[in-house]
Amino acid sequence: MVEIKTDTSLDAMRAAGRVVARALAAVRETAAVGVTARALDETARAVLREAGAASPFLGYRPSWAPAPFPAVVCVSVNDAIVHGIPDGYRLRDGDLVSVDCGAVLDGWVGDSAVSFTVGRARPADVRLTETAYEALEAGIAAAVVGHRIGDIAHAIGRVCRAAGYGIPSGYGGHGVGRAMHEAPDVPNEGRPGRGMPLRHGMALAIEPMLIGGGGDGHRTDRDGWTVRTADGSRAAHAEHTVAVTDQGPRILTAP
Repeated sequence: MVEIKTDTSLDAMRAAGRVVARALAAVRETAAVGVTARALDETARAVLREAGAASPFLGYRPSWAPAPFPAVVCVSVNDAIVHGIPDGYRLRDGDLVSVDCGAVLDGWVGDSAVSFTVGRARPADVRLTETAYEALEAGIAAAVVGHRIGDIAHAIGRVCRAAGYGIPSGYGGHGVGRAMHEAPDVPNEGRPGRGMPLRHGMALAIEPMLIGGGGDGHRTDRDGWTVRTADGSRAAHAEHTVAVTDQGPRILTAP
């Protein structure tokens, strides 16, 4: 069942979204050659703590996970697509990093992700990352009253495929609100005009994930969480929590 949020609830989600935006900005500022992935998690924890917010990631354990997630951010480096566990890995010059972060404030959730390069960027990584953000913008633009979930999926998929990138099968966006994952699912590829109609008050996490090698295959590490490209190519991930409103899409996790 899809929960339709009131305007007051969307304002509360916006407050949570601002915390997420601050955490991601701080993480990006912290990220540098030699800094550990665990240090990025510590940075995000400090921002959440200062805001009086909790993490929907920390301790999260869906049915398929072998253990609860141990951090407040996912740090996915190079060929890792999503769900990377921040550990003692030290960032290297040219690493492509995706960071996914959530916050719970007054019972409402914000969820967002960014991708960026540490140090000198490869031209191929710049193009991949820029396309991820272009796909995100296209998905957000399609999140309007009267459209359907398939219109968002189609907008994202069209950008990704036109650029020659793969889309990891089985992964995409979702509803968000009191919980981090709510109905409906928001695929990153689909047919326009299909799926659930979009209504004022729906809140969606729109999150394109791109595989640089062009294939859709992926595998999961032994940790049971980190999802990597099957061909070893690099990946990028971008995400915002977006409200569907009669006035147009409202980005709740914007800086």
